[in-house]
Amino acid sequence: MDFGLVLQTDPPASQVVGLMRRAERNGFRYGWTFDSAVLWQEPFVIYSRILEHTTKLHVGPMVTNPGTRTWEVTASTFATLNEMYGNRTVCGIGRGDSAMRVAGRKPNTLARLGEAIEVIRDLAEGRAAVVDGNPIRIPWVRNGKLPVWMAAYGPKALALAGQKADGFILQLADPFLTEWMVKAVRKAAQDAGRDPDALTICVAAPAYVTADDSPEALAHARDQCRWFGGMVGNHVADLVAKYGEHSDMVPAELTAYIKDRHGYDYSHHGRAGNPSTDFVPDEIVDRFCLLGPAEAHIDKLRRLKSLGVDQFAVYDMHDAKESTIDAYGTDIIPVLG
Repeated sequence: MDFGLVLQTDPPASQVVGLMRRAERNGFRYGWTFDSAVLWQEPFVIYSRILEHTTKLHVGPMVTNPGTRTWEVTASTFATLNEMYGNRTVCGIGRGDSAMRVAGRKPNTLARLGEAIEVIRDLAEGRAAVVDGNPIRIPWVRNGKLPVWMAAYGPKALALAGQKADGFILQLADPFLTEWMVKAVRKAAQDAGRDPDALTICVAAPAYVTADDSPEALAHARDQCRWFGGMVGNHVADLVAKYGEHSDMVPAELTAYIKDRHGYDYSHHGRAGNPSTDFVPDEIVDRFCLLGPAEAHIDKLRRLKSLGVDQFAVYDMHDAKESTIDAYGTDIIPVLG
């Protein structure tokens, strides 16, 4: 199993670079960041510094979207980083939640997302593609390689990931939902004539390693990670609006918990103490995240690995960033990596 570290690009950028260097020293193979131009600093600028100060770490957004940059710009940016540092980027992509909504736009349609996946990958790897009706090619790309991994929750998005993407990003660590969604993605790949086992499966969720499993330690860990249920809840709310509150298209294990959700303030997005996430119960935090002593993380990760998960990406937005990276490097990655 590979391991990744996910950060927000809060200033100073030097701290983001430092944490990514720390992650590589501890055995992490991937470094991911949020991509929302208003809320955080521009990630692609920071990726250049991360790549310069690491040797093997692969970097990318979790996730970018087809709406905030034109597709040839996104492809050229990835291709430039790859030319400079040797094909060490991954394009995580989705419809766009915070990046689009904070700027007053709606998330992209799945049709637009599916087209963008193919165009960005083709251009970044040196092939011709059609953008806005015009065939173009980036002539200076040589030996480019850009895996495109798609984030998804709902049935149509899961199908699209299986049909078009090189990997699937699931932003929660609940084993039941992981099994359901991985099966859906792989079935869609098989139905499209693709090798379902060729898709990389990446689960991303907050992880908080505690010294013990005392009620006090677990309560603190939950409060530091409760924001994640609110972030996922934004996507779940879209699914409920589309498919209804009680639909056999989406498991109740995913949708039921948002019944007391009332709006969302993106100024606290992805941050511990987010006041918009007080509706998230402890049970959801426990299911969606990895909390407790290292042994508890290992047990859950082994279960996820048995379901076909190739990478676990640690959302490290809480008050124990450094110690979580170090605990994974000392106690967890050597067991599972």
